[in-house]
Amino acid sequence: MNREKLEKIIISVLRIAGLVFFIVIVAFPFYWMLVSSFKALEELLLKPSNLWLDIRKINFFAYSEVLFRHGFIRYIVNSAYVSIVTVVFSVTLATIGGYAVTRLRFRGQGFMSLGILLIYMFPAIVLVIPLYVIFSKLGLRDSINILILVYLAQTLPVALYMLRSYFLTLPYEMEYAGLTDGCTRFGVIWRIVIPLSAPALASVALYTFMIAWNEFLFAFMFLDTPEKFTLSRGVIQLAESVHLSKQLVMAASVMVTVPILIIFLVSERYLVRGLTAGAMKG
Repeated sequence: MNREKLEKIIISVLRIAGLVFFIVIVAFPFYWMLVSSFKALEELLLKPSNLWLDIRKINFFAYSEVLFRHGFIRYIVNSAYVSIVTVVFSVTLATIGGYAVTRLRFRGQGFMSLGILLIYMFPAIVLVIPLYVIFSKLGLRDSINILILVYLAQTLPVALYMLRSYFLTLPYEMEYAGLTDGCTRFGVIWRIVIPLSAPALASVALYTFMIAWNEFLFAFMFLDTPEKFTLSRGVIQLAESVHLSKQLVMAASVMVTVPILIIFLVSERYLVRGLTAGAMKG
């Protein structure tokens, strides 16, 4: 075996080892969370180091307690409402704004294009205190709708930038033909741009939904009433209850993670296509 073949084998082995190590590091916390949520409390206390789950002993007690006794059905509804409304507004405004930036000519267009992403450069921790003070002064702080407004401001710049990059790749001749046939600008957007931009719109919707579903900082700062809590806020409240078993916290964490995981796996191809389609011109 010559030196070149030996180097290729070593590189392949290191690559596989690195991939396995990465998968284990990423997947193990979720695996342990899932296993702990299905085990009986007695088994967790007696054998805390046991990493295996006996399918014959799967226990749904933790999920029943979390859903029906600790109000997580309400938290799921709140999170779904906040996430879906945020997605609808973000995709709609980003579609109109991205089209305007790429197709219309107006004063300050270049500055607006650069400012779209510049806004996103401000970290959330910098904005949370001023927003907290403002909403407290106005008496608007403990409101789910205010949370939607904050998430919209957080996700819209990136959504605009993603759709702007995609719209630059669309042929203008098709839109011009639609305008010639009597369509208005909104008609062109609805009948031509949106059908052609389905992958980009799907990736924007998925990105926005994941942000709104998982976000914790603003929900923690702005929501005080338990009936208005989102899932992430509800998990923290559950974890702070020292008299409760961590088994319940694991079950609640699974409820937060699994929907996003399923949506991501189902929509992965749209996300990749939407993110890469405008890469050459973005």
